[in-house]
Amino acid sequence: MSELDPRLDPQLAGLLALVQGSGAPRMHEVTPDEARAMFRAMTVDFRDHSRVPQLESVTEATVPGGDGERPARIYRPRAGDLPTVVFFHGGGWVIGDLDTHDLTCRTIASLCDAVVLSVDYRLAPEHPFPAAVEDALAATRWAADHTAELGGSDVLAVAGDSAGGNLSAVVAQERRDAGERLDAQLLIYPGTDMLAELPSRTENAEGYFLDMPTMTWFAVNYLGAETDPAQPRLSPLRGDLAGVAPAVVVVAQFDPLRDEGTAYAEALAAAEVPVLVEEFDGLIHGFVDMGQHSVAAQQAIEETCRLFRALLHPADSGAEE
Repeated sequence: MSELDPRLDPQLAGLLALVQGSGAPRMHEVTPDEARAMFRAMTVDFRDHSRVPQLESVTEATVPGGDGERPARIYRPRAGDLPTVVFFHGGGWVIGDLDTHDLTCRTIASLCDAVVLSVDYRLAPEHPFPAAVEDALAATRWAADHTAELGGSDVLAVAGDSAGGNLSAVVAQERRDAGERLDAQLLIYPGTDMLAELPSRTENAEGYFLDMPTMTWFAVNYLGAETDPAQPRLSPLRGDLAGVAPAVVVVAQFDPLRDEGTAYAEALAAAEVPVLVEEFDGLIHGFVDMGQHSVAAQQAIEETCRLFRALLHPADSGAEE
């Protein structure tokens, strides 16, 4: 493993050393099914269930996808009318599922005081692009038609981490194009440009959980054959951002995706879209699921949810000010 920057959060440095010392292969060295099992082991099997937020209800469901029904899960923190957040999990469009991001969805539901609809979109390489996009769009359209049964209020938002942040950004653009309502978006260390050549991809290419060989492996599996990676459905930074939903964008200092997340926030601001952007020093890709390992990561999670909650509950935010 390459030498890590001394500014890295010490608790996360210890976690990275533990992962490196395990002798486990890296994601890009195994099959997609093996990678999915590895990711579940890291996120589900080793979860401290005493730290999982308890909600009023967690319900299994199905929602429309681009080619048939998709599994979903509905998280309700309390009774009453609440915003609805459609959540798309990360994992490079190849790994991840409802269970790997159960803690993240519970946390958003609890700290943002919102109903979260988590969508199990189709994964590559079995279902390459645009399957995930089509599933995300179909699920969001369904949620928009059922906010009365989901959150109860008419506030609708999307959220996601990494590849899920990419899907959220794409959904926000396409709903704008279709004249369909969307009130907010939360982009957690999103991938926004498949062709990006930015410093963070070099500075953080090795040793910080997500590495460049794995990012390339994800992209190859997702794109399939003869797909233009510059199109906005893959690289939303290259799309027209005028008029999309207000956004919260959060990035981590030691993440290969840091600079394209920041660039997306800057492009949103240039398009006169209300945007709050936060870079969390000392943290790495995946910090949103690392609160049990790092005090700094937990603080970043709480700050992220505070910022997003202000978009979802503007009246409450104004009262606090």
